[in-house]
Amino acid sequence: MAISAAMVKELREKTGAGMMDCQRALAEANGDMEEAIKVLRKKGLAAAAKKAGRTAKDGLVVIVGDGRKAAMAEVNCETDFVARTEEFQAFARAIAEQALTEELSDVAAALQRPAAFDAGHTIEQALASKIAKIGENILLSRLVCLAAGEGSQLGTYLHMGGKIGVIVEMSAGADEETVKDVAMHIAAAEPRWVRRDEVSAEVVNEEREIAKAQAAAAGKPAQVLDKIADGKVAKFYEQFCLVDQAFVKDPAQTVAAMLAARGGATVTRFVRFRLGEGPAAAQ
Repeated sequence: MAISAAMVKELREKTGAGMMDCQRALAEANGDMEEAIKVLRKKGLAAAAKKAGRTAKDGLVVIVGDGRKAAMAEVNCETDFVARTEEFQAFARAIAEQALTEELSDVAAALQRPAAFDAGHTIEQALASKIAKIGENILLSRLVCLAAGEGSQLGTYLHMGGKIGVIVEMSAGADEETVKDVAMHIAAAEPRWVRRDEVSAEVVNEEREIAKAQAAAAGKPAQVLDKIADGKVAKFYEQFCLVDQAFVKDPAQTVAAMLAARGGATVTRFVRFRLGEGPAAAQ
């Protein structure tokens, strides 16, 4: 069957593949458009496999949802140039929207789900096809979906155009400004826990032992080592527990004091993604 320029153009528009690749695929498929797409997908998967080992630490953190349910995804690529393209951003958002709809928080399980945005293919296959089309390694590094509990609401914040994302669950009585301020604070201050009682005994004991060893090495007498360790642990809480941190917009008060001054709003939990820190991107 003769392959016309119009057919090549149509296939290219549907797949994003090169003109010669489209022409060869159509010839192999005897002019059948759907079969030619399959041919290109098969070749695309092979091309994607070659790129899979390349470092992908750029990309985008995307958040979708509202005050009742929200999802966040980190999708990585190799360069900021690709991360800023409309195609890549739409792809990352489509993954986050599916995570929201299907309440997905596990990457391995999500990759095997049928892609809502690419009929007939799993998210993993859609990812491979996008690698083949864009020409960079692309990873779904992590994703999470949170639903607000009874008496709670969710707040979200994206920093630096998708370099850092935060979802925080707070009491329903918290006003919009307070929710936004807490989410912004989490983005900037990098807390690990909400409050002290969430820190495991193992972590606390490790910090105490390190503090005592450092003090002993500095020549401090044995009878003051425990007191020094207590002080170091208190500083540890101030550094990594949200409510004990100095509020970024007013370092003279803690986050706990700020919340008390604004009607006693409480924080239940939060998730913070910083681009490039996801398990897959960090490899």
